[in-house]
Amino acid sequence: MTDDLDPVIHAPVRLRTMVTLAALRDGDSLSFPRLQQILGLTPGNLITHLRKLEAAGYVLSSKTGAGTSVALTATGRKALDEYTAALRAILDRI
Repeated sequence: MTDDLDPVIHAPVRLRTMVTLAALRDGDSLSFPRLQQILGLTPGNLITHLRKLEAAGYVLSSKTGAGTSVALTATGRKALDEYTAALRAILDRI
């Protein structure tokens, strides 16, 4: 049933991460500590999931003088839109 769903996004933590970042305006980002706080994750857990999302090109982490910021890429926004459409199609079949 999940054949149409992107396995990178489908993991609950990564889906929550993508949705949280998608709520921002294009070009905006969240600091790593703020994203960690919103998601309620340990630093190590968040880093692990961000690495998978970065490897897919869905998020971009940037180091600044103030720390690390995380943003959704255009590719990530498109992938989330496609994931959402696939999920809706699955729900419509039920």
